[in-house]
This record gives sequence, structure tokens and C-alpha cells, in this order.
Amino acid sequence: MLARCARGADSLQRMCAVVAWSISTTRPPIFGFAPYNPVLGETHHVSTSAGLNVLLEQVSHRPPVTALHATHARGEVELVWCQSPAPRFHGASVEAAVRGARELRLPRHAETYAVGCPGLVIRLLPSPGCEWAGDVRVSCAESGLEATLSYRRSRRSFLGLGGGDARCVRGRVFRSAAPDDTLCEVDGFWDRQVSLRDVATGEVSVLYDARQTIADLATPVVQDRKGVSASESAVVWAEVSAAILNKDWEAARQAKRRVEETARRLAKERNERGEVWTPSHFSLWQNKHGDWECWPLEDSVPPAPIVVPSPL
Repeated sequence: MLARCARGADSLQRMCAVVAWSISTTRPPIFGFAPYNPVLGETHHVSTSAGLNVLLEQVSHRPPVTALHATHARGEVELVWCQSPAPRFHGASVEAAVRGARELRLPRHAETYAVGCPGLVIRLLPSPGCEWAGDVRVSCAESGLEATLSYRRSRRSFLGLGGGDARCVRGRVFRSAAPDDTLCEVDGFWDRQVSLRDVATGEVSVLYDARQTIADLATPVVQDRKGVSASESAVVWAEVSAAILNKDWEAARQAKRRVEETARRLAKERNERGEVWTPSHFSLWQNKHGDWECWPLEDSVPPAPIVVPSPL
């Protein structure tokens, strides 16, 4: 999906591809018994067989801030992503706004896209669950194009569909200089299929198909055990993962507790020595609005010891 963003024939095609990629990052959230809670300094370094190298680091614990850097081996795309959830409690639910920007660069086209993220609504009563909701903006200063997406309960679409499905996404693509002049309309369900309608021609096409895109994703495989860092998520949470796969929830809770106790002990030892923890792979700061921003210390991400094989 990321590589496709760089292959559009013109700026409008590339904007629509970026919108499709943005929707593809919205996955059905899992409400489980022993959720993973990233610890300070935890990393995840993984590559795809198509040449995309990705590195994440938990750069802050309080508040929780996660940084991501991804580069393509052929230089087609670069992604820098910094996010921090800001929860608000509403009695029977919790709404977590995901602060921080996703900056997607297409070097060959000299374009940079700023991509927002929907918020996460966690329902506590009457039945627990969680869904994505809110408005998302995608913009590219170089092309002068923008897109807005709204994750809400569905209304009647341009395809004549209606209903009350909470996994509906609607939006539009337009020029920043003429915000009332819609170029394309976006409508559908982010966990199934999203359509794109060219307003000028009336032509409707599939913008994103969740089943085709994520149904056959393969499990990452460790190809170089010696190259795996001690801070790697697969190492930090190995016992928790094993217990969850065995559906041994008590063992998962105990293993999770041990991970968190180790993190607290290391923090206490740093405080006693007067040490200030700094990220290994990113610089981190707060902007004038109080949001966290990050930037990778290296220009590119090297190939990882963990690889996602191509789907069969």
C-alpha cells in the first residue's frame, strides 16, 4: 500500500493512494484480557520481503509516546510517525484521541503528506468493546491537495446504501485553494470495502478492499536470532504471547506483571543513579501546542532480523 502511493501517475492518483493507505492502517481493535502495554525503550524492527524496513521505539512512558520510522530499499517512500494517546473518560466509555502526525514522503515526486489518525472509543458498558471514530485530515502542500475522512456511524451513501454500521468511513478529496470544489468522494466500510467516486465523470472504483489487503498477511519470521535486540517486542513479550496462544490467561497476566515490574525496577535504578533516559533511535520534543514530535536519528532503516514473508 505504501509503495503504491509513489506509483500514481499524477498528484491526484497519489493523494487517493495515500488516503487508501491511511484507511488500511485502521484495523479492527481487539479488546482482550492481557493487552500489551509498551515499556520504555521497547523496540520493534521488522522488514517486508518487498523491501520496506520499519523501526518503532517506545520513546516515552509517561505520557506514552511511540515513534516509527520506515524507509523503502528503493527509496520510494519514507514514513515518520509519532503518536501519543490522550484519553478522556465519559462514564461508560473512554475516548482516546491519538495525537501526533504521520509524515509520508515520496522523494521521487518531492511530495510530503501529513496524515492524521482517528480516535479510539473504548466502551465499558453495557458490553465492552472498542471502535475507531473521529475526523482525519490528509494534506500535501506541494500538490495543493487535501482529503478529509470521517469515521462515524453510516448514513446513506452515494451508492444508495444505508444503515447503522459503526465501521463506516466517508470523505472527500479537494484542492486547498478551492475547498468547496470536491474532486472525489470516499464512502464505505473500513473493515470491508471503500469506494471512490470521481465527481467529474461519475465513475466509481474500489479505493480499498480490506479482505484483499490484510486477510492474507503473513506472520513475521525471525530469520537472524543473533540480530534480534533485547528490547525487541517479540523478546520482551515472549512469555505473554506464548500464554495467550495457549489461552492461559492467568499465565499471561503473571508474565505481563513481570514485564512491568522489570520496567519499574529499571526506572528506579536510573533515578537512584541520577540518569535521564533518552531514546536510542529518535529525538523527541514537545511543540508549542504541547503535542509530542519525533525525528529519526538515522536517515534510513536497515534491514531487520525479523521479516514478513510474501503472502502465498
